[in-house]
Amino acid sequence: MIAAGFGFRADATAESLADALDRAGGAAGVDVLATAGDKASAPVFQNFARRLGLPVLAIDAASLMAQQTTTRSPASLAARQTGSLAEAAALAAAGPGARLVATRRISGNGMATCALARGRDA
Repeated sequence: MIAAGFGFRADATAESLADALDRAGGAAGVDVLATAGDKASAPVFQNFARRLGLPVLAIDAASLMAQQTTTRSPASLAARQTGSLAEAAALAAAGPGARLVATRRISGNGMATCALARGRDA
């Protein structure tokens, strides 16, 4: 399984999300989109997932904080107590033993981030 993890600002657009995903490697092979529980129901994220035909996983705060991320964003550390929301969401969604196949990539407008993780079964 390949999970695409996202972090995004409240005023991010679908284009921001798509650009971050493209910079991380694209949607080919991605099985699920994941983000923090409080962001998962954001209309822009739900609409983006529908457009891709992919399910959304809402990741709880404890699971996000338990992940070891490669990159470290001061904003993510302050807000989420994790180095990268995108990386942590991807790793948590892909399951135990998952590994990053694309570290956090930032959309051109700086409004969204995306990382990809592959589960052990993939």
